[in-house]
Amino acid sequence: MSIINCTPDSFYPPSRTFTPEEAAERAFVAESEGADIVDFGAESTRPGYIPIDEEEEIRRLIPALRLFRRQSSLPVSVDTQKTTVARLALDEGADIINDVSPLSDKGIISLCAEKNAALVLVHNGSASETHKFLHTMAEQGIEAGMEKANIIFDPGFGFGKSTNDNIFLLNRLETIKHEDYPLLVGLSHKRFIGELTGKEEEGRLAGTITANALAIIGGANIIRVHDTAAALDMVKVISAVKKEARQG
Repeated sequence: MSIINCTPDSFYPPSRTFTPEEAAERAFVAESEGADIVDFGAESTRPGYIPIDEEEEIRRLIPALRLFRRQSSLPVSVDTQKTTVARLALDEGADIINDVSPLSDKGIISLCAEKNAALVLVHNGSASETHKFLHTMAEQGIEAGMEKANIIFDPGFGFGKSTNDNIFLLNRLETIKHEDYPLLVGLSHKRFIGELTGKEEEGRLAGTITANALAIIGGANIIRVHDTAAALDMVKVISAVKKEARQG
């Protein structure tokens, strides 16, 4: 899952865009580099972020999504916390809603059930509560009419978690993973990687690749990344090693 920021204030400077055309072009490049999903987001959720209103989020997001969808059938995720924005995005051809709030707007669950769209459930808080929260939210989704196949778990690396929390989770992804729900991780250039390596955002690629490799070995099905080509190289190596192990 390649991150496409329609924002001028993302925590990771190289991912910032300033026009819908620039964001759409980033998505086309990610697709050419091997992305399986592109994830458009128009509101930064970096630490200390300033929320934007619904109108501004729509102004940034929908034109970029529309430009991309006109030329590509690649699955599209939209990173939003607002039901109105999510509905417009799904009407424009998005397939997945990625809500990091988590579900502060309860209408998103009903919307995804209505539209048969996938929903990423993101945990925000202490690592010790992650498993219980995600399963509780999944139950709410099923009660609202969602298919299990459309529910994706994200333990929320970096969201309300200390560096130790993030390391704890990375070591124990198998305790969160459930056979019914794909597991997504978002580790790319996160602050805890900087705390471990002493590197600023633009120097965290090696740490990101390492963390994502550990996540895949631990059972992650989807990795959300800024650096598509580099991530794909890592996935190819791990996949080849896993294949040989199964055959051996």
